[in-house]
Amino acid sequence: MGSPVSRHAIAPPAGTLARVTSEPTTLTVALDVGPLLGPLTGIGAAVGQIATALRERGDIDLKPFACSFRGRLHPGMTRLPLPAALAQRMWARLSYPRLDHWLRPAQVLHGTNYTVAPSRLPRLVTVYDCWFLRNPQFARGDVSRAGRVLRRAVASGAMVHASSQATADAVRELLGTDRVEVVSLAALPHVAPNGAEPAPISELIGVPFILALGTLERRKNLPRLVAAFADLADRHLDLRLVLAGSDGDDCEAVNFAIDALQPSARSRVILTGRMDDRVKAWLLSRAKVLAYPSLDEGFGFPLLEAMQHRVPVVASTAGSIPEVAGDAAVLVPADDVAALAAGLEHALTDTAERARLIAAGIERVHFYSWSTTAEQLAALYHRLGEEGA
Repeated sequence: MGSPVSRHAIAPPAGTLARVTSEPTTLTVALDVGPLLGPLTGIGAAVGQIATALRERGDIDLKPFACSFRGRLHPGMTRLPLPAALAQRMWARLSYPRLDHWLRPAQVLHGTNYTVAPSRLPRLVTVYDCWFLRNPQFARGDVSRAGRVLRRAVASGAMVHASSQATADAVRELLGTDRVEVVSLAALPHVAPNGAEPAPISELIGVPFILALGTLERRKNLPRLVAAFADLADRHLDLRLVLAGSDGDDCEAVNFAIDALQPSARSRVILTGRMDDRVKAWLLSRAKVLAYPSLDEGFGFPLLEAMQHRVPVVASTAGSIPEVAGDAAVLVPADDVAALAAGLEHALTDTAERARLIAAGIERVHFYSWSTTAEQLAALYHRLGEEGA
């Protein structure tokens, strides 16, 4: 089990930090905000929070850009005349085209979504988890291509920003680099439900349910959660299991696991499909437990979202989960269905443990902040800027 990441985990040596903070000059950073365009994912939400927190600083001047042709640009963004799919096909094999001409007067280039373009500028690339690198057989074409771009960038000297120590360790192992820095993320903004019951899930009004948040993908380990629910269903006849998230590469296995349940339990598993923030907030405000049995995580926003809403968490010991959750979750091995069922039972029925988890979760959320994330990224940008100079 990992230990919590220090909020000052990547602070540079004392002399370097003092030198950076004493300099009045502002560093210009080209920030890839492509994840903000189109349907917003967890990565997009993280990029939005990072950009907002960096803009509040006086030492960083952002030049936000996107290669993506999806969606409408936000004010201040620059869309480069290079489609992302075409660019990544080239960057997976070649060291051009560079973006430098369009990014002037940037002094550092930050790729926020696993890839960063070839450039003469010092480069930083954010890696959230390494599931697709460990399991290339499950990676679809665009993800595999991003992996090749990432490997070329790292091999040519790009610095990696890892969102957790677990991811940093995996990057060192899988990409063979020591140019890795940990800068943790933080909780996404708390969204309060507006009191109205969303029609698609109104059947959950007044009944207890276990909630799982996330795309139905292999990494989320949802078939084992369905199997654990089978163990609970006979003892908790009114309990539901809600799988809230978009379809992904594990839909077939999830549906197979649901079909294997006894009819009385099968009818109590609810698939919401893609949901908006209002529906998610409604679910979080009423869930009895958040189940998060992932096979790997690079950070895990749902952990902190549940804690914000005073929902006890039962999660796996995989990836970054232990270091993000700390003692504010019941942690079980990702491959142990019986342990998962027992953990859920404990969180559902033990009043004292529920109170402890809720109190610890509130404290844990406050451990992270986007201002700290921005402070540590700014220090890293300045170090990279000095390298470039």
